[in-house]
This record gives sequence, C-alpha cells and structure tokens, in this order.
Amino acid sequence: MLILIVGLVIFFCVHSVRLVAPEWRASNISKNGSMRWRIRFGMITLLATAFIIMGYMQMRMAPVWLWFPPVWTRHLAGLLMLVALFFVGSALVPNTTMKKKVGYPMLIAVKIWAFSHLISNGNLADIIVFGSFLIWSIICFAIYRRRDRQAGIVRDQESGVQFDLAAFTFAMVSWFAIVFYLHQAVIGVSPLV
Repeated sequence: MLILIVGLVIFFCVHSVRLVAPEWRASNISKNGSMRWRIRFGMITLLATAFIIMGYMQMRMAPVWLWFPPVWTRHLAGLLMLVALFFVGSALVPNTTMKKKVGYPMLIAVKIWAFSHLISNGNLADIIVFGSFLIWSIICFAIYRRRDRQAGIVRDQESGVQFDLAAFTFAMVSWFAIVFYLHQAVIGVSPLV
C-alpha cells in the first residue's frame, strides 16, 4: 500500500502546482522554457504513474473487499465511461462546446472516470485510487472555476459542431478500444464480464 500512496502523493503534488503555486509555475516556465517544464513534468508523472500501478497491482493480489457491487453498476460504469471519454475528447480537440461552457472538460472527465470506477468496484485499492482522484478533481474544478469567475474570464472562442463531432468520434473509438482490448491488456480485467 505504501508504494500506491507514494505514487498518488507525487502525482497529485505535481498536478496541483498550477492550483497552489501558479505564479511559481509561470516564472519557472518563463525562466527555463515550456519544453523543459513539460519534460520534467512528464517524467515525474510517469514515475508517479508507475508507482500507482505497481502499488495497485500489489494490493489486488490480496484484495480487501469492503463491498460487492451489484452487476448493474458495471453497465452504468460503461455508459459513464463513454461520457467521460467525450469530455476527454472535448479537452483535446480545440474549440469544442464543452471547453467553452465548462472550461475544464478534462477535470470533468476525471470526475466521471473516478466515480464510475468507484461504483463498480468494491475493494480497498479501488477506493484509495478512484476516491482520491474523485476528491482531487472536485477540488481542482471548484478552485479553477472560482478563480476564473474572480478574474472575469469569459470563454468566447468560436465553437462548432465539427469540433464536437470530432470529440464524439474520439470518445466512440476510444471506448470501443478500451472495452474490447485495452482494459484487459493493461489492467488485466475485462469490463465485459
């Protein structure tokens, strides 16, 4: 469990720099350059992700079950994941309606992803991982939205159906790839059973 906790702490610390120290982040990027910042950020994120995966896999070897979710929660989780992937697509594709309306579609995607996995899994490792991601994303979203309102930020970029259609296409392709191949290959659990 220690490896999992260390990985989560590193991951959330790195991904919360913009949240707790935006001025330090901006000065560091201007001093060292955007590319160097992204490389460092990416390498630390990869290390943290490796710790999370190792710790999670270790805990799954001897699971501590807190409850046994009903079968229908897996079906609901599958549907919610399609919605989450649409928000991921909306974050990646420029000028989408969701980006214009909510500002932070990736954080909404993380919320939905974490919630869907919380309702469909009942062991301690799942609670730690998905619960911590859910709490972190809720806090980040609330703080970023409050900052935007206080700063008077208005997202008035032009959005169009073609951008939303690209996000939807991304969601569908990703969903099918994850459900029918990637989830089993990477996590070792098929969402279809």
